[in-house]
Amino acid sequence: MFRKLLHFPSNNIATVLHRLHSLFGCVYLKNSGQDIIAFLPEKYCISTLQQYETYTRSGFTNYQKDHNTNKLNNFFYFNPLASANSAEKFQGGYIGFIDYNYASTQHIDSAPKAQPNFYIGVYQTFIHIENQQLVFYSSESCAEDFFRFIENLLNTDHALSKFKLDTPCKATWAKQDYVHAFTQVQEYIKAGDCYQINLTQEFTAQAQGLLLDTAEHFWKLTDAPYSGYLKLDDFELLSCSPELFIDFKAERKIITKPIKGTMPRYNDPVLDQQSKDRLIHSQKDQAENVMIVDLLRNDLSVYAETGSVKTPQLFNIESFNQVHHMVSEVTAILKPEVSPFDVLLTALPGGSITGAPKIRAMQIIEELESAPRGAYCGSLGYFNFDGTGSWNILIRSIQKFQNKVSVWAGGGITIASDCDAEYQECFDKVSAMLDLLNTWYQTDSEDQ
Repeated sequence: MFRKLLHFPSNNIATVLHRLHSLFGCVYLKNSGQDIIAFLPEKYCISTLQQYETYTRSGFTNYQKDHNTNKLNNFFYFNPLASANSAEKFQGGYIGFIDYNYASTQHIDSAPKAQPNFYIGVYQTFIHIENQQLVFYSSESCAEDFFRFIENLLNTDHALSKFKLDTPCKATWAKQDYVHAFTQVQEYIKAGDCYQINLTQEFTAQAQGLLLDTAEHFWKLTDAPYSGYLKLDDFELLSCSPELFIDFKAERKIITKPIKGTMPRYNDPVLDQQSKDRLIHSQKDQAENVMIVDLLRNDLSVYAETGSVKTPQLFNIESFNQVHHMVSEVTAILKPEVSPFDVLLTALPGGSITGAPKIRAMQIIEELESAPRGAYCGSLGYFNFDGTGSWNILIRSIQKFQNKVSVWAGGGITIASDCDAEYQECFDKVSAMLDLLNTWYQTDSEDQ
């Protein structure tokens, strides 16, 4: 593996990404502080509106479409002995995202969003931040030439189109639309179709320029452990997610940490503690949380060694900048013959953002929500070639395709839910992000 320090005066992630954003497949993953910046995959597979294609890189920046596209499973090859050490960070492998609708089509008829729905690239050239410095890694034969190419790009300033909103970002549903959908969910629960539905709503705006311009502001606002960014031509995905979906550890161990249960944060420490205490003692949130834990235990047990599925943490409270969350933990040991990618794909969409029972919940979501979720509630992450890796749940995330920006928020509806409280929870989760995003509209208006 070629390794060399990059001479660049900043280790600010957003600044680095601005210099590299023109490179296809430019991606950043925070993964609880294990920062990865990668670009120009050797090959990649992509699906848009259920049209699956693969491409191979020629030279540094050019790609050619493969004429003999293999099935998706043939794209992945895992070797347990591939990594040089057991450090829990990216060492070369697969990075990408799977959107909610792409995953749900495994189980139901689901209309995809008109944008990239699935993308995985094979990355063997990437950057880590080590001791506040950028360190370039590559296992490609052209590693030294690649290093010079990237260092030159980092030290060349490029004029960028300034991001701005042409319309304010606001809910596509009026409150009466939410009330109607909520009432329908309650009727399905009473009829015995489901126990819980994760009902979400979309907030949209028209925009121009790079969504990347907003990234540093959003990451500071949320301080989320599973943040990230991905750019594929005119599609951008900005993750401010607090939620881990699955960590794939050494020795075939996997960990999932579903979030279910939310209360707002307050600047006043007394009010903030009261809000946290309400969540700690909320029987409704505990019931929702354990329901999703059971769902995930069931999902993982298909691929796990008999008796290995455990729940070491239940109803733990984690506090983030805007909200308190109730988080549990499920662990398992995978069977030796199982592909980590198969586990990831078939476990998606995550139970914390569908409901239970899972398939019926997805059918109801498809019926009631106003638009395809796209990347929201999908997953962004990586696999090393040895099968270790980490994938998030794409909540608190923004997607931009062409000139449309989309943000979503929602929560779990049960028979015990109150409509006004659930509606307010949507805004508790997303209002700070909406307020920040809309400054790019207000600033533009004030400048005119």
